[in-house]
Amino acid sequence: MATGADGTLRGGIAQTLLCYSALFFAFWVFTDYFLRKLRRLPPSPFPTLPVIGHLHLLKKPLHRTLANISARHGPVLLLQFGSRRVLSVSSPSAAEECLAKNDIVFANRPQLLAAKHLGNNCTTISWAPYGDNWRNLRRISALEIFSAHRLQTLAGIRADEVLLLLQRLRRNPPDQAVDMKALLFELMLNVMMRMIAGKRYYGENVAEVEKARRFREIVAETFRITGASNVADFLPALRWVGVRSLEKRLVALKANRDGFMQELIEEHRTGLAAAGESASEPDGKKKKKTMVEVLLSLQQSEPIYYTDEMIRGMMIVLLAAGTDTSAATMEWALSLLLNNPHVLHKAQSEIDARVGHDRLINESDLSDLPYLRCIINETMRLFPVGPLLVPHESSEECVVGGYRVPRGTMLLVNVWAIQNDPKTWAEPRKFMPERFEGLDGSRDGFKFMPFGSGRRGCPGEGLALKMVGLGLGSLIQCFEWERESEEMVDMSEGPGLTMPKARPLTAKCRPRPAMASLLS
Repeated sequence: MATGADGTLRGGIAQTLLCYSALFFAFWVFTDYFLRKLRRLPPSPFPTLPVIGHLHLLKKPLHRTLANISARHGPVLLLQFGSRRVLSVSSPSAAEECLAKNDIVFANRPQLLAAKHLGNNCTTISWAPYGDNWRNLRRISALEIFSAHRLQTLAGIRADEVLLLLQRLRRNPPDQAVDMKALLFELMLNVMMRMIAGKRYYGENVAEVEKARRFREIVAETFRITGASNVADFLPALRWVGVRSLEKRLVALKANRDGFMQELIEEHRTGLAAAGESASEPDGKKKKKTMVEVLLSLQQSEPIYYTDEMIRGMMIVLLAAGTDTSAATMEWALSLLLNNPHVLHKAQSEIDARVGHDRLINESDLSDLPYLRCIINETMRLFPVGPLLVPHESSEECVVGGYRVPRGTMLLVNVWAIQNDPKTWAEPRKFMPERFEGLDGSRDGFKFMPFGSGRRGCPGEGLALKMVGLGLGSLIQCFEWERESEEMVDMSEGPGLTMPKARPLTAKCRPRPAMASLLS
């Protein structure tokens, strides 16, 4: 009898708790809904769950998930990622309001775990909050690293590495497929490291084998770690209940990466001292200064600001932002050309007519190759390597789309959704480079912005376009390309921040007869 009574009592308590939980949940949901209406907040998927918000709706790839939610609820959405408010925008007009009208308001960056450890406690140009430090870093990058003069000074490095890639492909048997993803990635890493520190760590002619091995390990771990999601950024309580493995890896990677970069700095500092160079000497004394040498020269006149930590941060940002992005764009472009051979032949005809067969394409030719630029633009429209711009954060309350956006809201601009919207683009998933003809390289407003826009737009856009144009143009000029089989190249997207291909591109190539002598 007593046992039966206890069971009945426990059952009654469980039912009561379940009933109260359901009432509490209903109260939470409807209170949240009506408060949003009263406060003029942007629309939001219903319901917003306690604690996790809308995290249960998110699936990979995130840009497609957000695009699907926006298709149902509108181009301006306020989401709740755990403890963080997130504004998702997916139309040109909403992006313009955020990145033009409210550019200063959204010029901050959110403080994320990866930014803390890999961004030197949010002090690098990518993650620094809007203010004096960020303005100085932006000025340095514009004047000393990405200026037209500096890029022209280092043009020989880019041409040299592209030529090495072409010669490597020439030696490959025509019936054997080549892993183009690996080759393009190695090309960009060698280009960036030679521009940054005068070193090459991949392929042939690698002088420092052990350093090259260490560098490759650091690069591999960097991309493994930055491709992982960190739920603790949105549910901070998890950091205190054992979810710390990612943070430990971030700390270890930072120490390893900083140590490697500091060795390069010390090596260059010793070399500059031995050469007797000083900040007062004109650049003409050494025609091909690496970026490290430029920053160390500036350190001599302003040591308080140009610290080794700042120089390391600048090196790491350049390496991270300038490698996988450009390599992925070339891989997507070549994949599209293999699936659309008529476009490939049209591009070859343009290069043959304007460059000829007696020399290789160079960077100065790019302005005279409008169809090549159309191909690159159409590739970046279809497959932007930053499908979601690097997150912004509002520094004060503002209005977007007629809705009130609270201070401290993270902004995600869905570039992929904007550039693949059928309301904006005719047949948006079709590869048609001709749609960019006559635009003279313009961005066409906020319909097309693969490099972002506003104050936090990518400062390396000029370098990226030069490198992608030279690399892709050279591959088109020098080789006939074929798919590995009769099947079309798989254009599925894989997981990752830079939207890689799900299946890395492999293809067959053989030198074009008119170009064979130039490659021998």
